[in-house]
Amino acid sequence: MSIDETKLNAFVNKCVGDIGATLSSILVVLGDRLGLWKAMAAHGPVTASELATRTETSERYIREWLDAQASAGYVEYDAVTKHYTLPPEQIAVLADESSPAFFPGLFEVAAACWAATDKTTQNFRSGHGLEWGHQHPCLFQGTERFFRSSYIGNLVSAWLPALDGVKAKLEKGAKVADVGCGVGASTILMAQAFPNSRFWGFDYHAGSIELAKKRAEAAGVADRVTFAVAKSTDFPGNDYDLVAFFDCLHDMEDPKGAAKRVRETIAKDGTWMIVEPFASDKPEENHNGVGRVFYSASTMLCVPHSLAFGGPALGAQAGQARLDEVVKAGGFTRVRRATETPFNMVLEARP
Repeated sequence: MSIDETKLNAFVNKCVGDIGATLSSILVVLGDRLGLWKAMAAHGPVTASELATRTETSERYIREWLDAQASAGYVEYDAVTKHYTLPPEQIAVLADESSPAFFPGLFEVAAACWAATDKTTQNFRSGHGLEWGHQHPCLFQGTERFFRSSYIGNLVSAWLPALDGVKAKLEKGAKVADVGCGVGASTILMAQAFPNSRFWGFDYHAGSIELAKKRAEAAGVADRVTFAVAKSTDFPGNDYDLVAFFDCLHDMEDPKGAAKRVRETIAKDGTWMIVEPFASDKPEENHNGVGRVFYSASTMLCVPHSLAFGGPALGAQAGQARLDEVVKAGGFTRVRRATETPFNMVLEARP
């Protein structure tokens, strides 16, 4: 077998870049947990000593951390003044939790995937799964923080208005079920935006529901939001004007059963909103940077959860054609793509 030295060197350099990104991602999580990003955003250019003092951390560790971030292009370094600066764009991505571009949550998701490596190795051999609730705890917070940024940027301003007649119903006063709500980010955002409507959030994971209740209280919407432990196939209620599934249908052990339950509980003129990771129906069209993230997360998180319950393991890159089959198997007759972003597609299903 002959080796093309130019291609070999190019691939080695790619691996070096990927390893650097992998190791650097751990430091992003540390910066988030230690408040380093927020401190840099709040105080402007800092020396290693100043940042260590402000965050009550060790200067020696901080100096190494800052140089790693400068090497990665995450911070800027002034060799004359010895100051490190977090530019405005990086502040939006790393330090501002209200930003629609906030990313540290996704780095936490990556940390959870690493924590499950030993279990996943065995699952590759056995074909068994690993349910969501048995993953590392940082997964739950990381997932909520990452998706919340997308919801902040799109849910109220673009996704809901793209659904036929839904925004008007919500403004007047509607009954909404948020199934697979996790710790309640999407439910709470909708409740804050539409004070005349009532919301019910359901998730099978009891720990997430308990945290969702606390967050609803803190957000001042607990009087209009009810969180309860329930599966997607047996959640209670009826005559919902809107049922929402945010980035969860592809994970489920029984997605067709979930679709059937939505059909049973939705109002005659109700709407099922399904937000899913953006994907083409052809795998080769997903072989890009975004697809790399989604396929990797799906291998470690989405497919294992479904397989843990003997499910079909649709995966995070299922594509609309497969999702349409699931929706129609539940009794819905009309499905359309209402809108999309580079990361999500929003489907609207009607009875």
